[in-house]
Amino acid sequence: MEISILNKEIQNYIDVNLNTDLHSLLLKKSPFPEVSMQEIVQQIKGKQVAQKKFPFLLKDGVVFPPQLSLEQSSSDKTAVYKAQLLQGKKFIDLTSGFGIDAYYLSANFEEVTLVEQNPELVKIVEHNWTTLGKKAKFINQKLEDFLTHNTEIFDVIYLDPARRDHQKNKVFLLEDLSPNILEIQDKLLSISKQVVIKLSPLIDLKYLVSVLKNISRIDIIAVKNDVKEIVVFLSCEHSEALHCHCINLESEESDFEFVFGDEENASAEYAEPEKFIYIPNNTLLKAGIFSLISTRFNLKKLHPNSHIYSSDTKIENFPGRIFEMEVIDGKRIKKKDQYNIISKNFPLKPEEIKKKYGLKDGGNDYLIFTQSKKGKLILKSV
Repeated sequence: MEISILNKEIQNYIDVNLNTDLHSLLLKKSPFPEVSMQEIVQQIKGKQVAQKKFPFLLKDGVVFPPQLSLEQSSSDKTAVYKAQLLQGKKFIDLTSGFGIDAYYLSANFEEVTLVEQNPELVKIVEHNWTTLGKKAKFINQKLEDFLTHNTEIFDVIYLDPARRDHQKNKVFLLEDLSPNILEIQDKLLSISKQVVIKLSPLIDLKYLVSVLKNISRIDIIAVKNDVKEIVVFLSCEHSEALHCHCINLESEESDFEFVFGDEENASAEYAEPEKFIYIPNNTLLKAGIFSLISTRFNLKKLHPNSHIYSSDTKIENFPGRIFEMEVIDGKRIKKKDQYNIISKNFPLKPEEIKKKYGLKDGGNDYLIFTQSKKGKLILKSV
């Protein structure tokens, strides 16, 4: 594949302008007749994104796709984690896109197939994989057409469905995705031992369990406490229990595992705050296991809607933040004092609290504004 953008002079121009304002560049005429300024800016943007999301692609000869494909790609951090869980002989990614997930997930397989309906994207990914010394079979075809004519059996099928619409504040349903997993799940399970589906963190777990067949595992994956994706594993083999794993990458926290349904059998104990205060990380909050946290770690919950816990003695290995705190009266808060503000189940947001009390943001001390069953609370770190 010959790509004009890989011309040495053009690549030097791209590297020189990596920190140049892209809008100002777009207003200029390309100094190279064989490529447009839009193509040059596309490569600059690609390298900028790669520095944060997938630095392994910052190599000579790699070509980057348009911005939408970059935005939809997984980071290498989540891809590396998922790759540890999968192995076998034959792997196929039915929605390969820019191929970041496939690059890592296919590492433990002998035969790799990538299906992508965008012809330009297939060319770019095939070129990059060749450049990086990675082998695969590339198929430029719609997923539905591939499934209609396919006769192969795979050890693992991977999918990352795209949202058909981009409306905000809408309930996230599998029917809104392309492909619609509900329509093809039987077909997928008939040609593979395991189907792995990457989904948005917005999707509801109880909804997933109610509409998908043969779920064996659900992983909630965060990077530095920012939930990035929900990964669902479908298996042909019957599983007695559905295990859910809460993973917080790039943190020192231990993974948290529970069986779906444990929450319904748990009962939280409520009390006023004690010496140590616990705020679960966002993977646990996404899992909605608010009573299970209380029983599993022997912690007392402050309020049904606060999701803040406490104990008199410190519990180690808690998957979240731990503070040593005391209850204070608001009159003890002095203007211009510096605090990190946390507001949970409280009428005012952190910015409103800072304005009301005249506080500066930051420092080493914390104030938590929340509620117990007895009413509003202010907690201060000691």
